[in-house]
Amino acid sequence: MKGFGVHTSMWTMKWDRDGAERAIKAAVEYEMDFLEIALLDAPSVDVAHSRSLLEKHEMRAICSLGLPQPVWPSHNPEGALDHLKVVFDTAKAIGAEAVSGVTYGGIGERSGLPPTEAEISNVARVLEASAKYAKLLGLQFGIEPVNRYETHLINTGWQACDMIERIGSDNIFIHLDTYHMNIEEKGVGNGILDAREHLKYIHLSESDRGTPGEGCCDWDEIFATLAAINFKGGLAMESFINMPPEISYGLSIWRPVASNFQEVMAKGLPFLRNKALQYGLI
Repeated sequence: MKGFGVHTSMWTMKWDRDGAERAIKAAVEYEMDFLEIALLDAPSVDVAHSRSLLEKHEMRAICSLGLPQPVWPSHNPEGALDHLKVVFDTAKAIGAEAVSGVTYGGIGERSGLPPTEAEISNVARVLEASAKYAKLLGLQFGIEPVNRYETHLINTGWQACDMIERIGSDNIFIHLDTYHMNIEEKGVGNGILDAREHLKYIHLSESDRGTPGEGCCDWDEIFATLAAINFKGGLAMESFINMPPEISYGLSIWRPVASNFQEVMAKGLPFLRNKALQYGLI
């Protein structure tokens, strides 16, 4: 999970044969080190096709997702674990290195109240069992704190640390996201410092989820703090273009955040790469 990558949302949110071919081809053309695959429908994936493409182009991969409502761990831990096992099996079969994202719940999971101890206990039980299953397959397993408008369960780096230390698994890591941190943390740098012991992956996403460098994220603070903790994990650019309605609803994306992927890749990618170079991260 080292180097500079990009989320497949730049080109597709449907990992079928066409989506895989389009996203992997583009990632190669933009000289990415890895691709983050949105694995939202694992049973439908043509694993042989995906693995062949990734191997052919020597493209490393990590898979990510948020769980659908019927199997949210907070109220259906058994269903959540069964769902995640299929995701892990698929990720392993295509040659991915890790599974991460909102693996503790769903995007848009809000009760209107603080999380209860019963909800947190269910989540912890699912994450612990999932981490053990992932480890058997040789996979790393991540949890991504997201903002209060997308979940009431885990919103900050310190909450993710508390969960990891509660379950004690050695292959589970924190996956931060600058978009969410810009909303939730008391300074993005402080969020990175809170998570540093378990931090192995970060989404580089602008304050409006659009083109990096054109919003109000403090990129110098972000990269300087990553450099200060000697961060060696994956740096993944994430911007949401042309979202399907069911995903736009959970993410609350009601208007275009950029004109097209060419705009984001032509402006945002060089901006982030230059910052990473400036601070010695790549």
